[in-house]
Amino acid sequence: MEITKVYPLDAVFDSLEDVPEDVKANKRYAGSSKWTVKEVAETVKDDFGSIDILVHSLANGPEVTKPLLETSRSGYLAAVSASSYSFISLLQHFLPIMNPGGASISLTYIASERTIPGYGGGMSSAKAALESDTRVLAFEAGRKGKIRVNTISAGPLGSRAAKAIGFIEKMIEYSYVNAPLQKELLAEEVGNAAAFLVSPLASAITGSTVYVDNGLNTMALAVDSPTLST
Repeated sequence: MEITKVYPLDAVFDSLEDVPEDVKANKRYAGSSKWTVKEVAETVKDDFGSIDILVHSLANGPEVTKPLLETSRSGYLAAVSASSYSFISLLQHFLPIMNPGGASISLTYIASERTIPGYGGGMSSAKAALESDTRVLAFEAGRKGKIRVNTISAGPLGSRAAKAIGFIEKMIEYSYVNAPLQKELLAEEVGNAAAFLVSPLASAITGSTVYVDNGLNTMALAVDSPTLST
């Protein structure tokens, strides 16, 4: 795959007017320009005119290691802003340049609907919001621009981002032991599902949460539970 261009983006900010002065002066943004959602959408339009696919693959929970009962208001809102509202903002700004029949996808996690102790800081709430927004956006973007909107709920992967929660290796082991398909989940398998969902092969699929987790989401009982051996 050839990458034509990489754009700097901070999806927490919709436009330059939303960026506080201290953030603008941060060395993190030195040498970069036009990195808010609105500016990136405008730049992409200038460079390419229109697009067919929009992928939202970002999340951040500054207090992800804290239990929900210990999460601050600012930490909770930061998680929702970066991990779910950012998808709304991206689609809001890119929809006008998306070709009819195009598609948008995001990445979610089963903590949106099941309790995963240790996955805190409001991230479970952010993922629940993302899945709910997927259904609403599927209707609105479908009616307004004939754009499909889906999200992929992937199983545990040893990515750099996943390591932030502190116990991803245990989650991978748990999945291997308890999922219907006892095998390692590969990033390529998630990518294959994404490629399908944004392709014409999935032209009638929208508003869906698609599980790519070796079937772990179907299990209601851990087969390695000590209680089963007593």
